[in-house]
Amino acid sequence: MLVTPQVCLAETGRMAAERLRNGRYDIIIADLGSLADLAPSIEDAMGRLVRLAEGALVLAIADSGSVSAALGAMRAGAHDYLAKPVSGAALAGRIGELAQRHGRPRSLGVETGPEPVMADFAGFVGASSAMQFLYEQIGRVSTSSAPVFITGESGTGKDVCAEALHEKGPRQNKRFVAINCAAIPRDLMESELFGVVRGAFTGAHDDRKGAAELADGGTLFLDEIGEMDLSLQSKLLRFLQTGMLSRVGETAARKVDVRVICATNRNPMQLIAERKFREDLFYRLHVLPIHLPPLRQRPSDILVLSRHFLARYAREEHKSFTGFSAEAAQLLTAADWPGNVRQLQNLIRRMVVMFDGGEISAPMLSAADIESQPLAPVAVEAPRAETRRTVLPMWQQEQRIIEDAIAVFGGNISLAAAALEISPSTIYRKRQNWADMAATG
Repeated sequence: MLVTPQVCLAETGRMAAERLRNGRYDIIIADLGSLADLAPSIEDAMGRLVRLAEGALVLAIADSGSVSAALGAMRAGAHDYLAKPVSGAALAGRIGELAQRHGRPRSLGVETGPEPVMADFAGFVGASSAMQFLYEQIGRVSTSSAPVFITGESGTGKDVCAEALHEKGPRQNKRFVAINCAAIPRDLMESELFGVVRGAFTGAHDDRKGAAELADGGTLFLDEIGEMDLSLQSKLLRFLQTGMLSRVGETAARKVDVRVICATNRNPMQLIAERKFREDLFYRLHVLPIHLPPLRQRPSDILVLSRHFLARYAREEHKSFTGFSAEAAQLLTAADWPGNVRQLQNLIRRMVVMFDGGEISAPMLSAADIESQPLAPVAVEAPRAETRRTVLPMWQQEQRIIEDAIAVFGGNISLAAAALEISPSTIYRKRQNWADMAATG
């Protein structure tokens, strides 16, 4: 039996926050354009609503061109995003998909099944709403020749995203040339990027094209752009402005047509504040931003990825695995995955090599996990009394770190979250948990 939904309208962000303080709601549909009075940024405003929503499904609505605003809303904790204009069928379908994925179809009175979703796309694997949004964004952005600025934590697939943009775009039949700005010594970076003429320096025995010239007509991918030396950043800016480059040791300029895609796992605004990245170069590159969500923000994809990697590496190692036990699946889903997809991929590959086959169990996962912390608890012998020191509980240490970061940035939670490399919604959620613990303690 379906219950007629009760709809409540709030015209401003402050009105919405007040209604959330005084009542409970199952679904929050937030027009990002109406939240300006609630906080200085969309991310902060959405973070406040998410914290007050107490587990409700949160759907952000924004203008079709507000890609950065939509990304900020999802970083702050919104479950999904729709671009205007929104049809009734699209809205109902997306709410149905969210309800199914979060196990609440009956409580929300949802009859509509989930919309068809893609489980893999141009090298990516995942069917979550965050990944559906990413696939849609890549599809739109790939058709342009404007620069793309990809951000995301290590292991989220920034290189996969860059290749997808190339393969889906009109330059797909030309070369895709990638250069890692963090892996090349600074004194060689300019010649690697722009090329060198014979005799320019010791060891330059022949004329050689650089990455930009090799990618002529195609795509140049600058990975870890934040690690590029400042002196070279000015030359890159000039190249982006003019489309002309000179090899090291020559005075003549060459015309090159490339689409530039860059990526970083660091906060670019923090790099600018620290005078490690040119602000004018950032705005020249930051035309079409794409943010890759960390794995912990799309837990529904963890088992999808795990099964994908298990099948792939089992084929490579000529072994037979039947899947994951319920306990193993629970451990995988509950883990934080600070190394994101790359960490999960390495774990599954290591496990396939270590074991002969069959069903993956929790002990097998624990045995294969040799990284920062185990997936399952491990008994540790207590230190002797004479050497034992006072150790604060993990939550108290975490609270101290977060509150210190907030104080450093004058109470600005977004800047504190960026410095700690976590989302503002995580800080809001933890502070609420600490407040609840204090109230009941």
